[in-house]
Amino acid sequence: MTSNLFAPITMRGTTVPNRIWMAPMCQYSAEAAGPATGAPNDWHLQHYGARAVGGPGLILVEATAIAPEGRISPADLGIWNDAQVEGHRRLTAFMRGQGVVPGIQIAHAGRKGGTDARGGGSLALDEGGWETVAPSAIAFGDYAVPHELSVEEIRGVVTAFAEAAERALAAGYEVIEVHGAHGYLVHEFLSPVSNRREDEYGGDFERRARLALEIVDAVRAVVGEQVPVLFRVSATDWIEPDGWTADQTVRLAALLREHTVDLVDVSTGGSVPDARIPAGPGYQVPFAERIRRETGMPTGAVGLITEAQQAEKILAEGGADVVLLGRELLRNPYWPRQAAHELGAEHPLPRQYGRADRKRA
Repeated sequence: MTSNLFAPITMRGTTVPNRIWMAPMCQYSAEAAGPATGAPNDWHLQHYGARAVGGPGLILVEATAIAPEGRISPADLGIWNDAQVEGHRRLTAFMRGQGVVPGIQIAHAGRKGGTDARGGGSLALDEGGWETVAPSAIAFGDYAVPHELSVEEIRGVVTAFAEAAERALAAGYEVIEVHGAHGYLVHEFLSPVSNRREDEYGGDFERRARLALEIVDAVRAVVGEQVPVLFRVSATDWIEPDGWTADQTVRLAALLREHTVDLVDVSTGGSVPDARIPAGPGYQVPFAERIRRETGMPTGAVGLITEAQQAEKILAEGGADVVLLGRELLRNPYWPRQAAHELGAEHPLPRQYGRADRKRA
């Protein structure tokens, strides 16, 4: 049987062997202080290693902060200094050894940073928190009120994204994703819910989109023409028409395509704590399908994709170019191999597990 899920996809100089990708999911397991702050450790190696053995085509490592104040929590991964690079090399080397393309999501948490890794709101400064930053001094729910970034500070954010992308390449990552979703800093600039500026970075759609475009341009400039650059977007704040909307996402995707982004990873929500989200199987797929259809931008679909036949149908019907699995891969690291068996697709086991090949049993 020919399977869409197990067909390769090529972006620029990189061919991903199948279209089951692991979505970035924070582990909140890095050291919060000391010389190893923000660096991957044994937990990350076994976590990503187990999923790599499971056989996705690409793994996107969790939101990795471009600056200390860009972390969601003190226990987030970081890639803001060279000391963190070596730990990332352990992850990328193992992934590559399993035939998996290593990717990373670079991120800045903005006004949703400095939170307790165990859940809850902002940490006090004496508890390990920090002053957060945002386009405007508007808090997320009952979180701390953030510092409004100056234009000079915004330019520093753009530079930090570019430097993080450069370190990511040095660490062995082959795909870079800019986090522009879930109410974090780039999304905060996009959404009128969190961006009340009246300068060149706020107001109408074009000015609210300016930071996102400057970041992807800066990342492209340092990674070159052969490295795929992705962008994760929240397609809606789920508070239309007052927030960021699906119509604006389509406009942004068209601009991102002009600015050499290779694929949009389509999620939703995150700007407000009380949005009513009609979650259900594949509930975000229609947004990915619309972006793809109206702009020609390749898309990834994510959100309650749990069954092999469901994922196969999404691709077969043009809902997206790839599917990204999150919680399902936490529950079952070997989902891709089980999907291959169910769909009758070729997906060889690692040499060490060859005795478990069903065809030889």
